[in-house]
Amino acid sequence: METITYERRKTYDGVLRLIHAWNGIAILFMIITVLLSEFFGNGPGEKTLWLIHIYGGYALVTGLVARLVWGIVGPKHARFSDMWYPSHWWNAVRSFSLRSPSGFGHNTLASAAYLAVYAILFMMAATGLSLAAIEHSVGPLSPWLADSAWLKDLFKEPHEFGYNVIIAFIVVHIAALIWHEWKDKTPTAQSMVSGYQYRVSESEEKNHE
Repeated sequence: METITYERRKTYDGVLRLIHAWNGIAILFMIITVLLSEFFGNGPGEKTLWLIHIYGGYALVTGLVARLVWGIVGPKHARFSDMWYPSHWWNAVRSFSLRSPSGFGHNTLASAAYLAVYAILFMMAATGLSLAAIEHSVGPLSPWLADSAWLKDLFKEPHEFGYNVIIAFIVVHIAALIWHEWKDKTPTAQSMVSGYQYRVSESEEKNHE
């Protein structure tokens, strides 16, 4: 049986991993409340679930703000600059190739999707706070939007669009992790738990070329 030699490096710091877990749990919590609300009619049960959903939104906003700050002042692999590879994205489009360098840190191609998802999450935070004010008269925007029911559709459609995109991203993200672990024979998903990334050693890669 062939033995694969790996290089291991502590890549993701504890604060980044905590924020990642916080945001992931908040998103999952909010998805569950949306799914549960479909089993209730227009009654107190549904209203309670939507209020819980809003509090989950507050948790997500907190996590997004923390990620934004840490993406600016955090260590190298926590910064948004570690996900900014426009030349790699352009080369991938031009050559119709999904191959990317195998260094440590964020995958240079997947990072484009990560940045897009963060942009969508910030949009959902803004539209969600607006809907909380319009539909439930709660939240920091309620003094300005509580009596603006005519604006509901303006915020609801992009919010629902973002919800569907996030669901799709979660499915693709998990599938990609499973696929990479199977294809590359490299522990991948655990990096946001332990902080360690594994890569096939350079000498190993050369032997397979």
